[in-house]
Amino acid sequence: MARGERRRRVAPAEGKRPAERAARGVPERRGGGAPGTPGRAALAIVVLLLALGLSGRWMLAWYRMRRAVTLHSAPPALPPDSSSPAVAPDLFWGTYRPQVYFGMKTRSSQPLLTGLMWAQQGATPGTPKLRHTCEQGDGVGPYGWEFHDGLSFGRQHIQDGALRLTTEFVKRPGGQHGGDWSWRVTVEPQASGTSALPLVSLFFYVVTDGKEVLVPEVGAKGMLKFISGHTSELGDFRVTLLPPTSPGDSTSKHGSYNVFWSSNPGLPLLTELVKTRLNGWFQHRPPGAPPERYLGLPGTLKWEDRGPRGQGQGQGQFLIQQVTLQVPFSVEFVFESGSARAAGTPAPERLAGSLLTQALEDHAEAFSKRFEKTFRLKEKGLSTGEQALGQAALSGLLGGIGYFYGQGLVLPDLGSEGSEPQVDPALFPPVPLFTAVPSRSFFPRGFLWDEGFHQLVVQRWDPHLTREALGHWLGLLNADGWIGREQILGEEARARVPPEFLVQRAAHANPPTLLLPVARMLSSGDPADLAFLQSAFPRLRAWFSWLRQSQAGPVPLSYRWRGRDSALPTLLNPKTLPSGLDDYPRASHPSAAERHLDLRCWVALGARVLAQLAEQLGEVEAATELGPLAVELEAEDSLNELHWAPELGVFADFGNHTKDVQLKPRPPQGMVRVVGRSQPHLQYVDALGYVTLFPLLLRLLDPRSSHLGPLLDVVADSRHLWSPFGLRSLAASSSFYGQRNSEHDPPYWRGAVWLNINYLALGALHHYGQLEGPHQARAAKLHSELRANVVGNVWRQYQATGFLWEQYSDRDGRGMGCRPFQGWTSLVLLIMAEDY
Repeated sequence: MARGERRRRVAPAEGKRPAERAARGVPERRGGGAPGTPGRAALAIVVLLLALGLSGRWMLAWYRMRRAVTLHSAPPALPPDSSSPAVAPDLFWGTYRPQVYFGMKTRSSQPLLTGLMWAQQGATPGTPKLRHTCEQGDGVGPYGWEFHDGLSFGRQHIQDGALRLTTEFVKRPGGQHGGDWSWRVTVEPQASGTSALPLVSLFFYVVTDGKEVLVPEVGAKGMLKFISGHTSELGDFRVTLLPPTSPGDSTSKHGSYNVFWSSNPGLPLLTELVKTRLNGWFQHRPPGAPPERYLGLPGTLKWEDRGPRGQGQGQGQFLIQQVTLQVPFSVEFVFESGSARAAGTPAPERLAGSLLTQALEDHAEAFSKRFEKTFRLKEKGLSTGEQALGQAALSGLLGGIGYFYGQGLVLPDLGSEGSEPQVDPALFPPVPLFTAVPSRSFFPRGFLWDEGFHQLVVQRWDPHLTREALGHWLGLLNADGWIGREQILGEEARARVPPEFLVQRAAHANPPTLLLPVARMLSSGDPADLAFLQSAFPRLRAWFSWLRQSQAGPVPLSYRWRGRDSALPTLLNPKTLPSGLDDYPRASHPSAAERHLDLRCWVALGARVLAQLAEQLGEVEAATELGPLAVELEAEDSLNELHWAPELGVFADFGNHTKDVQLKPRPPQGMVRVVGRSQPHLQYVDALGYVTLFPLLLRLLDPRSSHLGPLLDVVADSRHLWSPFGLRSLAASSSFYGQRNSEHDPPYWRGAVWLNINYLALGALHHYGQLEGPHQARAAKLHSELRANVVGNVWRQYQATGFLWEQYSDRDGRGMGCRPFQGWTSLVLLIMAEDY
């Protein structure tokens, strides 16, 4: 994934590239065909183009573009209405907006969205800092979910300077539209005994995205009694902001109210719209206390139709209620479904006050009991603090699940690797995606290879959620069987990505980690899993077939990642972003002769899993094809022939390579790559690190293999991969270790400790530690020591910072990269549980 790339670059200040034009809805000149299977009609057009004498090159480009943006014809893995309230009422509402600190939405292409903003009044001169979207550098934190069950309950703590916010929600089933839900937001001073209690404003809002109706009912002094509404998917509903109270009791507190109502300006513009509307004409006047000035919204329910989208009709509505009062306090926000109050039946009591308190306590207790039953951390002797870390890891991952809907941008595979295709990107058909995200602050969108690791954790907690997520990912297949490795769907997701990185290329793959949870489904014995795999198999097979055919290497049974960076003079080693390992050093001079070890191992794993699945499902034709392929790819003789490097004593990539390269200053270009006397030639790539271990990581070696010992040597040697904090990504002995890839590009996979690969390593060591062989005892010992190192360091960093991190330093263990990173770093929970 290009995560590091995005962190280091910014969007161009001016000039609209083709990607940006398409992202903003400007029609493209080529390739924007509607969904469907290019069949006889497409062939007829090709024949017509031939008759008209157009060049074969452009005909091929047109045809490939059409296939690139055409959805696959296989039956969907999930029913078309699987996200509807009729089929999945328990999942219809959720905290599916991971990019905001607190908000909920429906699983719908035109959702009803709710959210929270807040600001501390008077803390700094001028406009107060308005908190809304999770941002890497906004100074908020630590923050994260203490509890989240992925379904109906969550509790989150947010530290914002001197303030501590606690956001809680509970859902209650009922009716035909997803039931009721209630929020409670509590704001308290971070330190006890604070004398000067700040004035804080909370902003609760509702946003629609179509022809839905919102009707506010006015109360006294600018307070809304409630908001009545109606949508086709929710029916009638009511949203109410209840009067504030003191935390933990029902003592009312005086609040000042402001309200604003306008057309929906677009979700990325909500924060700025509120900022520009705040003014200082308001006073907070609690009884018996001096008044305080505060910045508030205009205080009117007059419809304001001045948003950038122009006419309000069909563009949705934005209705926001501001409540301002002295800390500490609690405020409750209640959604009530009309269909849960059907005529002739007793209306359920509003989920508020003591009833809400009891519901929150019951859910928290149930979560803790279920957590221990599932993961058995207490039984395994982990400390209370480590158990809390495990709960936060799971909850942060579940609380980071989002529901996205929109169109991505795609460039087709034109077979012109090494030169930029001379076509504009086209819009993929509108698609939904239900997925966990790597990071709420920096990567609040779907990443293909991350999601396979995410679902290993989610699957142990709630297999149904995993089936939903995998089904949605498989729904993204194009006609060739390709899935874009990064999914930027909808305006909220698109707003977080520089335009130059919006386009996905249909020639580029990503590690097929979704097959990891699929492999677990195969052995789960759950009839629901088997039924899902039965429906998903045609798409899984199409995806795997595309992977092994499109990434085929120069010789049989070899594979090569397409999409390596060009060999620019400013790059120490051209990146291989599709591999997921970004700047991990490959052959220094990219060529079509390369053979990539990690990709060969991923394809071998895929063949094994799909062959087993085909056999279990009785898919004879597929089993006949995939079974022999799996045997060939797992044969150690074949692996040795293509990837064993006798001169290095390990498995390795192969390509046109020299390690005699370095960056040197050369004005005025800046830092440029200089090749020394040792010129590149075809050889095994001397880059000891994660790639070296892949035959071990994916358990492709026989326990008696003569090559298992050398790989364990590499793992155990502190001069190479072993560190007190986990296995480093690149050997300390490598000439590329810790090296920048360009003047402005710091190292990413060049030494840091990553939890996803350490999880695979621990699983492999545990596996070989249980199998008879000459290395059984050593593998078991290494597993025990490595597990203690990884868990111990993640726990220490969590204690010190309150965050899980993207990566960890192999030198001092400190968290690095973005935070919170409760994507695959949440695998620490499975490591603690020894669940591989």
